[in-house]
Amino acid sequence: MEVIMKKTDTKKLAVLAMLCALAYIIVAFVRIPAALFLKYEPKDVVITIGGFLYGPFASLAMSVVVSFIEMITISDTGWIGFAMNVLSTAAFACTASLIYKKKHTLSGAVLGMVIGTIMMTVVMVAWNYVLTPIYMETPRSEVASMLLPVFLPFNLIKGILNAAITALLFRPLVQTLRKANLFPQSQNQKAPSAKHKLWFYIFAAVSLLVGIAWMIYKNI
Repeated sequence: MEVIMKKTDTKKLAVLAMLCALAYIIVAFVRIPAALFLKYEPKDVVITIGGFLYGPFASLAMSVVVSFIEMITISDTGWIGFAMNVLSTAAFACTASLIYKKKHTLSGAVLGMVIGTIMMTVVMVAWNYVLTPIYMETPRSEVASMLLPVFLPFNLIKGILNAAITALLFRPLVQTLRKANLFPQSQNQKAPSAKHKLWFYIFAAVSLLVGIAWMIYKNI
């Protein structure tokens, strides 16, 4: 039993390390400018998938590790950027994975990502009000005037895109990990019906289209 547990822990660490590396690569090469200094980085997708696999604490650990490596290598925003990255990613990924852990179904995943989007938006609007004046060296009143027209829609669209891409990639990635014997086969879990799968992918496709439409509208 002890040997099995050690093998399981080793596989878990290997998968988490691989996901952290993938998230960092995405940060380094996929940065879509939005407004002001804001950029969309799909790394949250990878971290959310890690949370769906191993729980919210895994998401939190990945958020801290990836954001720290980003800070000391490619980021020019220092500790403020590090803090904002951790807060943003954790608010979405930890919330989504916590709900998915409690309700381990397709609908639980969707509900988790919807609430995660709301949580991330609320958290980031609040923290942008606190930290952005320090980072941009501008009066807080000026930043306050940007909360609704800039920060609110950006974080909503960011969450929608995160949810859509996560929904599309999660199951294929899990199947790949299982084929590689890096993630255990599901046991005593009822397979989702074709109808539920259809609604799940409709949710993902609509979310993705909304995000892309917003980017086109903003001429990104």
